[in-house]
Amino acid sequence: MSDITVSRRSALGAIAGLGASAALAGSTTAQGKSAGLTSMQRIEAWELGERKGIASLRRASRPQPLPGPGQVLITVRASALNNRDLAIVSGGYGVRPRPATMIPLGDGVGVVTALGADVTGFNIGDRVSCPHFVNWLDGRYDPRVLEQDLGSSTDGWLADRVVRPAASLVRVPDELSDVEAAAMPAAAVTAWFTLQQFAQVQAGETVLTLGTGGVSVMALQIARMAGARVVITSSSDAKLERMRALGAQITVNYRTHADWEKRVLEATDGRGVGVVVDTVGGSSLDRSLACTAPNARIGLIGALDGAISTTLRPVTLRNLLLRGITSGSRRTLEDVLRAFAANNIKPLVDRVFPFAEAPAAYEFLKSGGHVGKIVISHA
Repeated sequence: MSDITVSRRSALGAIAGLGASAALAGSTTAQGKSAGLTSMQRIEAWELGERKGIASLRRASRPQPLPGPGQVLITVRASALNNRDLAIVSGGYGVRPRPATMIPLGDGVGVVTALGADVTGFNIGDRVSCPHFVNWLDGRYDPRVLEQDLGSSTDGWLADRVVRPAASLVRVPDELSDVEAAAMPAAAVTAWFTLQQFAQVQAGETVLTLGTGGVSVMALQIARMAGARVVITSSSDAKLERMRALGAQITVNYRTHADWEKRVLEATDGRGVGVVVDTVGGSSLDRSLACTAPNARIGLIGALDGAISTTLRPVTLRNLLLRGITSGSRRTLEDVLRAFAANNIKPLVDRVFPFAEAPAAYEFLKSGGHVGKIVISHA
């Protein structure tokens, strides 16, 4: 298949202009037509609609997107949900307005179908993914990455075909299936950034991770990969049993034990934990701080309970390091995919829904009955 040739722009402009890719759908070049791709073709996609809840999701037929300079057209094979997707479809998560036509979901994987001008390093047929912040390639966090946040500030993965900046893409290792790879861009990247890049977890340390959602389970797997001891919490004994099968040495039911931080201290002989992956935030942070060891590192991933109430006195008394975590870069995704593949570790996917049943996947996420990730198959 030949490349699609369009007018030249810089690679940076291609990344910054990702949201404008639909404007290219109105024209093709002779080479584009010979590649079998035209703006007259249609794709199926899910759209956010009026953002009044899951019922607002709507299925739509849209023009075939075409890649501009520095961009790649991808046929999507699988996409995955995160907790933020519930907030987005319900009108929350950020303050900027979103069009009803926006395609949701920040996680996905697919196959390269066509290359825009100036694209090198990728071939037709390559399996690829990217971080949901498509313009965060490496280095430190910059708030400007929010301008190109898949499924939040620009179109996401819940469609037949999507256009992505080539610079944002990583190849998916053969050891990971489409469903497994789709589950990783947000949750695995966030967990890897927290444990490896921020906390620099060491073998023999004790890591506490809260709940059994996507980030928490990925954190368990990454911590065990590093040789750490893992404590994990849940309100379900059945879920905790599954976590023990994944390698958690200490499990605490926070519904049975409301003072779960005391149980964590008892289980660590009063020493506390060296690293906390706090995916709840808000009111749980007090308890997370209460069961830390001196010099512990706490990664604050979210505030899912909506509450912000804590005393930071232990941060000073025990010389703790507290950091907010906002996902990670393309480089981080590349690192965590490589690590899972090299260690033959599979992300835990609870359930896979067909593309036509995307709203049911949202409902299952909302129910809280899942363990790990929920994926949508586009096959």
